[in-house]
Amino acid sequence: MKKNLFVCIFLMGLIAFGASASDEKRDMQGWGVDDPYNQLYDVREFERIKGFVVKLREAVPMPGMSPATIVDVRDGSEIVEVHMCPTWFAKPAEIGVKPGDAVKVKGVWAEIGSKDVFMASKIKKDPVFEFKVRLTKDGMPFWAMSPEQLEHERAESLKAQGIE
Repeated sequence: MKKNLFVCIFLMGLIAFGASASDEKRDMQGWGVDDPYNQLYDVREFERIKGFVVKLREAVPMPGMSPATIVDVRDGSEIVEVHMCPTWFAKPAEIGVKPGDAVKVKGVWAEIGSKDVFMASKIKKDPVFEFKVRLTKDGMPFWAMSPEQLEHERAESLKAQGIE
C-alpha cells in the first residue's frame, strides 16, 4: 500500500511539473520536438544502462538551449552523463534520485559535440520508483505534451502498475 501511494504521489507530481511548465513551453528554448537536440533521440537505438548515481547537476546540452537536468551515473568504471529533461520541467532535486542510489536508465546514446551522452526516457530505482520523461515507443518528450496527454500518460502508468 505504501509503495502504491508513493508511485501515485510521484506521478501526480509529474503532471504538476508539466502543468506548471506549460507557460514556459511556448518558448521551448531548444527543447522542442523539431529542435536539433530532440532529433538526436533515435528510438531505433533504444538501450538500457544501470549503475549508481554519482551526481545530479544542471548543464546546457547544446548552445542556445536552456539548462538540462543531468544525472551522472557510474556504469562500471565509466561515468555516463544522462540527460533527463529541461530544468524548467524538473530540477535535479525533483527527479527522485540522489547520489549513491542504484538506478536503471532507459534511453538512447547520442553524440553532442565530441561527447557521448545518454538521453533518458526513464530512470528507475528499486523497490518501485520511476521518473519518466519520454514515451518509450516514439521518444515524445513529456515536456512537449499537452496537459491532457500528460494526464493520459499518468493514468496509463498507474494502470500498468495495478493502481487505478
